[in-house]
Amino acid sequence: MKIPTTLKHKPVIVSENYEQVDGRYALNTDAKGLSLGLAQWNDRGKVDISAKVWRHTGEKWSRQSEELPMHRVLDLAILICRSSLHFQEAYRFPKLYDPENATIDRIGLQGDAMSVAICEDNPMIDNDIKLFAQALSDDGEMIGERLTVLSRLLKEMGY
Repeated sequence: MKIPTTLKHKPVIVSENYEQVDGRYALNTDAKGLSLGLAQWNDRGKVDISAKVWRHTGEKWSRQSEELPMHRVLDLAILICRSSLHFQEAYRFPKLYDPENATIDRIGLQGDAMSVAICEDNPMIDNDIKLFAQALSDDGEMIGERLTVLSRLLKEMGY
């Protein structure tokens, strides 16, 4: 499906077949495309680029389409990677985390650190963390495939 170019987000790089590769939702998703382009929140003289997931209801482009600044997309990738790493060793804890120290990591970014922690404020955390771990395990092959591609591309870029 062709991504619209007449809206406020101005696509530059597109993946117009995303519905075919949208993980477990492939071929049955409203996420029809991804794009990198000029952000919709740009003001005169200021240009930010963003990533956008384009959703289509079957009749029109959805207001639920998401647009994120590029650094937030990468921050989410970092959060996914660090969380996946945690769950590789989480079996060592009866609750899949240490209730005495819910902080998993602090990852240095821009002179400070992004905290990665178990959400202890969630009243259902003991159950929800088990469900999360199981879903992460169930999707392990699909996530692993994408992480492998990401790793290869980062190496090709010199990182």
